[in-house]
Amino acid sequence: MTGRLQDKIAIVTGAASGIGKATVALFRAEGATVIAADVAGSESVVAADAGREDDVRGLIDMAVRDHGGLDIFFANAGISGGLAAIFEQTPEDWQEILRVNLIGPFLAIKHAAPVMKERGGGSIICTASVAGLRAGAGGPAYSASKAGVISLVEVAATQTAGANIRVNAICPGLIETGMTKGIYDNARAAGREDMIGHLNPMKRGGEPDEIARAALFLASDEASYVNGHALVVDGGLSSSHPFYRQEYGRTAF
Repeated sequence: MTGRLQDKIAIVTGAASGIGKATVALFRAEGATVIAADVAGSESVVAADAGREDDVRGLIDMAVRDHGGLDIFFANAGISGGLAAIFEQTPEDWQEILRVNLIGPFLAIKHAAPVMKERGGGSIICTASVAGLRAGAGGPAYSASKAGVISLVEVAATQTAGANIRVNAICPGLIETGMTKGIYDNARAAGREDMIGHLNPMKRGGEPDEIARAALFLASDEASYVNGHALVVDGGLSSSHPFYRQEYGRTAF
């Protein structure tokens, strides 16, 4: 039995850790040839800045030169920029966060789509966030950048019409990655690990592999009619405003 991505060629950015690393492993397990890229290169990861046009173009050129084409681009690289308030951030803070988080996916779409069109189609996936849906899940610039990603995939889906290219986003909730390490470390140090993710109906944080599986679905032919969509993977957090449940003498569900 062949894998769900058998003989597909993929690029994954932000691949050195967290969601990107988990996705590279899963894509390869499902039969894909994957170019793993990260700003911090290593023996198994190509050094590339996802917000730099020459680097993105170089990754796509590598896929074509070494593997014959490109079927999947997962524009996953991102930075948080911290939780400083609007009044504490500088234009330079915003420029860097937008460069990586929003211009990066734009560059992926700009340069991947023509190559995919020549191959007969493909799937472009961009990492957004629940912070791009409403306030309260990230800093100002980060949240604005992720809202931009959601809008970007909607626009890109229309501008690649007729090319059999699907452009979608994933909106993760709280996932244990390098970006959220401080949150997890502080909770554990305070003996409050049980409070991690307590505001969502699943009552827990997520794992990188849970986002990787969403990326696998969007990359695969199983999502052949999913386009211009932001897939939320957050344990139900964004289905409601955060709430505190009082039991009033009845047993918790």
